[in-house]
Amino acid sequence: MGTESDFELRKFVAPELLFGVGALKTVGRYVNNLGARKVLVVTDPGVMAAGWTDKVLASLEEQKIPHTVFSQVTPNPRTDEVIKGADFYKQEGCDVIVSVGGGSPTDCAKGIGIVSTNKKHILEFEGVDQITVPIPPLICIPTTGGTSADVSQFAIITDREKMTKIAIISKAVVPDVSLIDPTTLTTMDPYLTACTGIDALVHAIEAFVSTGNSPITDVHALEAIRLISWNLLESIKHPDDIALRSKVMRGSLEAGLAFSNASLGAVHAMAHSLGGLLDLPHGECNAVLLDHVMAFNLRSSPERYLRIATEMRLDLRGMSIRDAGKAVIDEVRRLKREAGIYRALAKLGVSNPDIPYLASNAMKDACMVTNPVRPNQRDVEVIYEEAL
Repeated sequence: MGTESDFELRKFVAPELLFGVGALKTVGRYVNNLGARKVLVVTDPGVMAAGWTDKVLASLEEQKIPHTVFSQVTPNPRTDEVIKGADFYKQEGCDVIVSVGGGSPTDCAKGIGIVSTNKKHILEFEGVDQITVPIPPLICIPTTGGTSADVSQFAIITDREKMTKIAIISKAVVPDVSLIDPTTLTTMDPYLTACTGIDALVHAIEAFVSTGNSPITDVHALEAIRLISWNLLESIKHPDDIALRSKVMRGSLEAGLAFSNASLGAVHAMAHSLGGLLDLPHGECNAVLLDHVMAFNLRSSPERYLRIATEMRLDLRGMSIRDAGKAVIDEVRRLKREAGIYRALAKLGVSNPDIPYLASNAMKDACMVTNPVRPNQRDVEVIYEEAL
């Protein structure tokens, strides 16, 4: 007999996916199939220095596809970068967008697409389903094992004027194609590997306990938890091991499919507020906050934490459901510590006077809506204080 959640209406969207070694080299063929006149390649200086952008350009050149590059993207893509990119897209006569990089180039590419077809400022699309005109064809090539922007309905853009991040959530920004090549992870340094890997774990855990979860998203979330918790630390120790990198990259993909359709929770709402105010790396913000938010949420869904503990291969003999939940939190702290993520919020530049402002912005974030416990502002302030 099915549970009530088996019969609830749920939507699931995903791009066409190509996963595996060599996926990056097929971009020219995919763009050619779209009949592109000219491609805008959106990337950033770090990805260019790693050599991945050149490999994409070589594939386009092999297919004799005209293209141009926009690389003025910072780690937290900003409104002015989106506007510049949209102007450049129009000026160059482009009709297809390819992003190469982590979440920053991908979110910027999504923003460029939104503005190019909808003819409004990017800030006007904050929230859920505010995009009325489809964006141009978008192909994404991720180069980090964590953000999953290449498969999601989310685009996160920073407004430096107000020092906030906005979340744009719409089926319209789901890419047409995601080319996921685990070899791109081999150029990440250990700390970036750790932060993006824990970011993917956050996606999976938040999707699994989200009020928007479903039997379909649960499958992806649990597989992501298993793949990341079992393989992240080893991939940091052995950065050139393609088998390990593939498992982490697939964990990121599975987590992306889960959170894109189940949404997220307080970790992301609070991390967006942090990143907007202090221009901090998103993955690190999530990693710092994860165990503190989990401790707050534990009371709402201890049976789900028990399932997470099982996927992490924890020894639960003799434990109550609640103790199993606490064991999961301890395991997350161990993973963070062994991955080299030690810094608390104070070391990232957060001070006590910042906390009310951070909490106020977090409470307004769309991700907070599906947190399993609906916090008040003081609850969020206390979580920030505990993470100091």
